[in-house]
Amino acid sequence: MAFVVSSGSLATTGAGVTQGWAAPRLAAAPWEYATIWRRQPQVRTVIGFLARNVAQLGIHTFRRISDTDRERLHDHPMAELLGSPLPGMTHFRFVERMVTDIALYDRWTGIKIKHNGTLRILPVPPSLIHAQGGNWIAPEYFETAGGRQFGSDEVVYIHGYSPSDLVGGESPIEALRELLLEAHEAAKNRAKMWKGGARITGVLTRPEDAPEWKDHEKRRFREMWRSFADGGGAEGGTPILEDGMAYTPVGFNPEQAQYIEARKLTREEVSAAYYIPPPLIGILDHATYSNIKEQHAHLYQDTLGPWLAMLEQEFVAQVLPDLDDNAGVYCEFNIAAKMRGSFEEQAAAASTATGGPWMTRNEIRARNNLPAVEGGDELIVPMNVTEGGLASPRDTAPDTSGAPKARPRLGVKADSRPADLGQAAAERDAFVASLVGWTERVSAAFLTRTGAKDGTAVPDLLAQWAEGHEDRLAQLVALLTDHGYRMAQVGAWEVLAPWNPDGENWTPDAMFAWLMAAAETHAEQHEEAAREAIATVEEEGGDWQASLAVVGAGWAVAARARAETAATEARSFGGHDAASASGLNRKVWRTGGTNPRPSHKAQDGEQVDLDDVFSNGLRWPGDGQGATKEIVNCKCTVEYTLEG
Repeated sequence: MAFVVSSGSLATTGAGVTQGWAAPRLAAAPWEYATIWRRQPQVRTVIGFLARNVAQLGIHTFRRISDTDRERLHDHPMAELLGSPLPGMTHFRFVERMVTDIALYDRWTGIKIKHNGTLRILPVPPSLIHAQGGNWIAPEYFETAGGRQFGSDEVVYIHGYSPSDLVGGESPIEALRELLLEAHEAAKNRAKMWKGGARITGVLTRPEDAPEWKDHEKRRFREMWRSFADGGGAEGGTPILEDGMAYTPVGFNPEQAQYIEARKLTREEVSAAYYIPPPLIGILDHATYSNIKEQHAHLYQDTLGPWLAMLEQEFVAQVLPDLDDNAGVYCEFNIAAKMRGSFEEQAAAASTATGGPWMTRNEIRARNNLPAVEGGDELIVPMNVTEGGLASPRDTAPDTSGAPKARPRLGVKADSRPADLGQAAAERDAFVASLVGWTERVSAAFLTRTGAKDGTAVPDLLAQWAEGHEDRLAQLVALLTDHGYRMAQVGAWEVLAPWNPDGENWTPDAMFAWLMAAAETHAEQHEEAAREAIATVEEEGGDWQASLAVVGAGWAVAARARAETAATEARSFGGHDAASASGLNRKVWRTGGTNPRPSHKAQDGEQVDLDDVFSNGLRWPGDGQGATKEIVNCKCTVEYTLEG
């Protein structure tokens, strides 16, 4: 490949532009693309958003070793070039200019330069360099504003699609030009209105029987009226009409013209042309927390994804061949850093993926700028991971395959249904009564202990609540496990009775580890709900005694909903466990309750394989891995069958 060899060429490449040199007229005439970018805030906002979000992503260089392995190259010429494309120019500014030029002109040109023996790239503004000659496939050479010519192998040339040839692209601005010109004219009209004293164009009429004006009277009225226009001194005031005169507005008023809606529409159209979700550029009419989060993922997958793939491939195709040791080398934007989610989400995923804890205590202490402690370099694995049959400390339900964790050995046989085990409704009611009663007793005890009935000043409520934290959790886990175990047996015998009345290959003990893990999760959530409410009371102050009483009542209401949900979850899991032990392979959703959710009502009778999920994403009613809105207070059930 050929290069501009000398370092001095860097300073003279764009020199020599004279008044006599005229750049070829672009398709956007009479408005050049650069003028549109400068004057149209919507275009600048959208293109700037796009360029800055691509530029902030780091780009890494790799060598492919095999189909499943690669190594990161830190000192490869490609990595050095992308890290410092030009002396004094950062990677961010380089990529920002590149993306902006492509978004605005649908083309970008960079001249290859050898600077101190190292390949560098000089980005050239599209108005200062143009492709010349050649054919409809590729240009013969490029010419700068100063008359300097460069061969096609001396230039990095990136362009988009054109229906007429393979040499250049067509800017999205062309499709937006009429809309942008319309917005520009509307802005000019708006400026004239404010310049004219914010008055709408109109006509003045006098009654037919009004006395005839003399010339000096006409001049006097005309001068008075003009004083309310720009520079008259009475802008924004109220003129006084004479002789029964009337003013009739002509044209649109600001409300009829819908200026705000028009400006918003322009931004929406521009964002659509560049495939950017409107909420990401400030149009929040239909934005919610959940869809904003989804649109953030959409940004890096669907909006920026094609851009990143295009730039990665262009670097490899046009730059890598000029570098030594390029076998198996490629570059990749570090989009994974933006898609990893929050620290909590990353930690949960890592814990699940590794099947246990994945960081030592000293590693965590180092992240928090704390010194290492003796014995802190060993992983601490909770007992429920090694003995409880769970895949990771975060599990409270079977894995995605749907199979229970601790399957009993073949040959075991359960006893008959316990005599003291009630029916589903009775066991659920007992579950609810126990949790609600416990919650009310704890709330009352806390009110008494804090002196809430004595009219005292607000104490340190959170400190007092923390004192009994461990005891409350232990009590909650015991209560929830006991009732959950009974509900799971209810669900299991509902399946065993018609399909496996002798309980072959099934024992209730196999469910205990799962149920205890689920009880721990429910206990922590119930405890945390109270702590958050108490924190709010302490922060707000005021009549904290009354607020604390309200918190207790609300916690009891939440206890009822949690007990019903946990009961449904345990009953469903027990049925699934028994169905699996009995060799059943299909399950049917049965919608229950007097006012079921639309999603649950719509799937009544839906059948799937035993290890699959239903259309609402749940494996069974109350599935702890499902969305909260799908499981709270659910009254549905599942039937199991054998097919094939």
